[in-house]
Amino acid sequence: MQRPFKVLGIQQIAIGGPDKKRLQKLWVEMLGLEVTGTFQSERENVDEDICAIGSGPFKVEVDLMQPMDPDKKPAVHTTPLNHVGLWIDDLPQAVQWLTAQGVRFAPGGIRKGAAGFNICFLHPKASEEFPIAGEGVLIEMVQAPPEVVSAFARLSSSASV
Repeated sequence: MQRPFKVLGIQQIAIGGPDKKRLQKLWVEMLGLEVTGTFQSERENVDEDICAIGSGPFKVEVDLMQPMDPDKKPAVHTTPLNHVGLWIDDLPQAVQWLTAQGVRFAPGGIRKGAAGFNICFLHPKASEEFPIAGEGVLIEMVQAPPEVVSAFARLSSSASV
């Protein structure tokens, strides 16, 4: 059977937590995402920052959500994403720098993932020693192969021309 559509890439990742300031610490301060807008809705019980990774056709929206009232529904903070995968251009360098910044990694270090790329995971929960983590979301960091790095480099250089 022919599928009447194609999945072209990730458009959005929505991540809920009890305090979006803690989400911002990792996603905006540590990983460098840009906050492009905000959204609040009492009906949807959400206060969110809309962030962006990339640009043009490669742009992915990352919504950092907290409930306006943690005792009301929908409970945007109790359904954190299982995990999200991120292409990384230099995984060993990223791990070294993030660890030095206090980001907690899951056990296992850098290793070959299911798709054959080197991967590692940011732990979903912070610790006393490593106070920055995924706030309930497991984050897979994936070493981008040369062709992916090149595609993003071409996109970046053509966008700045």
